[in-house]
Amino acid sequence: MPDPGLTPLLVVIGLSVAFDFINGFHDTANAVATVISTRVMRPSVAIAMAAVLNFAGAMAGTEVAKTVGSGIVGASVPLGAISAALLAAIVWNLITWYRGIPSSSSHALVGSLLGAGTASLGVGAVHWGVLWGKVVVPLLLSPVVGFLVALWLMRLLARIFGSMPPARVGHIFRRTQVLSAAFMAFGHGSNDAQKTMGIITLALVSGGLLPSFHVPTWVIALSAGAMAAGTFAGGRRIIHTMGNRLVHLEPIHGFAAETSAAAVITVASRLGFPLSTTHVISSSILGVGASKRLNAVRWAVASSMVNAWLLTIPVTAALGYVAALLTRAFH
Repeated sequence: MPDPGLTPLLVVIGLSVAFDFINGFHDTANAVATVISTRVMRPSVAIAMAAVLNFAGAMAGTEVAKTVGSGIVGASVPLGAISAALLAAIVWNLITWYRGIPSSSSHALVGSLLGAGTASLGVGAVHWGVLWGKVVVPLLLSPVVGFLVALWLMRLLARIFGSMPPARVGHIFRRTQVLSAAFMAFGHGSNDAQKTMGIITLALVSGGLLPSFHVPTWVIALSAGAMAAGTFAGGRRIIHTMGNRLVHLEPIHGFAAETSAAAVITVASRLGFPLSTTHVISSSILGVGASKRLNAVRWAVASSMVNAWLLTIPVTAALGYVAALLTRAFH
């Protein structure tokens, strides 16, 4: 029977694993929507590949974990508040998954952590400088960068391969898109799973089991495994939105979108920026579509996604705030 003093910590770890698992199936579309929609890979094979490479990517570093775990709120945040933040983020992820909206798990976690931390310790608990420089600015700029990189890359590919017969171009990129999807899956794991590592490590520091912020190996492996398991479970609703409803994709378009998004995410992961992988791949798909012509993009669907993006942080901050107050009252 576990020590009662460890129960709050075990609750945080359990909720973190649940969030990571849900993040995996919620964001499966980030890596494989385009490769499925272009019929380059069967859904089951693509999702299995994404799960393996999500795991590999999650094992590749801890820079993002440090930003999330020690850069947003102070280490003195109570374990109950961390649990409240995770619950708020999980609720929002499940709502957006059910409705097929590719919202940001990163935004959900950041917003709920802000709300719960403020409810527990006040606004002074938030590291506003780090939050702005390493979280807010990258989250805002990364979709723009993804859009522009994909637009540029697609135009470059059109120049290089424009004189080839379409069948030949399709044959080439049906092969190379497997590599770009693998790159995207690795990049997704390298950024998203680290957010859970950061939360668990924050809980270990807050609970007094770690003297300073350092991500243990077992936390890395646990987070990577939960992300991979969730990815394997799949996220067909959001795959349909991103792969079919935003813009009609051919293999060359899928290659450009995945390569652009994966490059942006991989660089950000090395710099410790917790991006929204959903935002980056979505904007890259839009950039590819806009390279053909503006009306090739279904802007009404894109608009509904942007609305969800804008709502995520304030809604989850409110949910986290309320959840933290309720948790403290029951405690």
